[in-house]
Amino acid sequence: MGWQLIRFWTLLVYLFMFLPVAVVVLLSFNASQFGSFPMTGFSIRWFVELAQNEAILRAFRTSMILGALTALISTTLGVLASLALVRYRVPGSNLISTLLIAPILVPEVVLAVALLLFLNFMSINKSFALLLFGHVIFTLPFVVLVVQARLVSIRRDIEEAAMSLGASPVQTFFEVTLPLMLPAVLAGGLFAFTISFDDITGTLFWKPGGVETVPTQIFAMLRNSISPEINALGTVMIVLTVGLPLLGAAIARQLARKSGG
Repeated sequence: MGWQLIRFWTLLVYLFMFLPVAVVVLLSFNASQFGSFPMTGFSIRWFVELAQNEAILRAFRTSMILGALTALISTTLGVLASLALVRYRVPGSNLISTLLIAPILVPEVVLAVALLLFLNFMSINKSFALLLFGHVIFTLPFVVLVVQARLVSIRRDIEEAAMSLGASPVQTFFEVTLPLMLPAVLAGGLFAFTISFDDITGTLFWKPGGVETVPTQIFAMLRNSISPEINALGTVMIVLTVGLPLLGAAIARQLARKSGG
């Protein structure tokens, strides 16, 4: 009886969390411009209008560029930091690891305000580069945690065997270490991209005037009126933020299976 109550309560919690998401997806195909039930018909009209909305398209391009650059920089720095902390004896490695993971422990709004105050103190104006810098700070810990977990499981003697056969440290990294840790690298990059693409709290504080990402564009549209295009845009974001990690997990699983991991 106790387990049945736990299962029932868990089901209610999941319904409470995901039912609003399902309603948004359903209403995005509503033929009427008023989001009400029962639906008057099934239509992709709002997706067509969404594709013709220049403001939303501009915000989407900005989010894609920002997410891709964030993923590239965070993944590169995360791999280098993980290699240094796991494979080499770095003075103060525990302190460095703590500092790298600290942005996860600090509430995002606190981190956003702190960085904004620091920029004001340094008399630095907001720009796209600083927005990218903020996203890298926030996503880097996720990459480091994922890559470190994979790197620890890779035996050091495999790399030593490659170097004993004449491979340089650089060749060993690209021919042995990187292929073995590639699933974690891809997973970390996808984490960084999706977190950057969905971020709104930090972006609201860091973005310069005239620059909008998809979440901030939705926020701006909601302040004026509730347009059916918002439901269509929400559906696109749900597909991207859910589909990309699932696709990445499938690719990482295939790569791990091929590499014997």
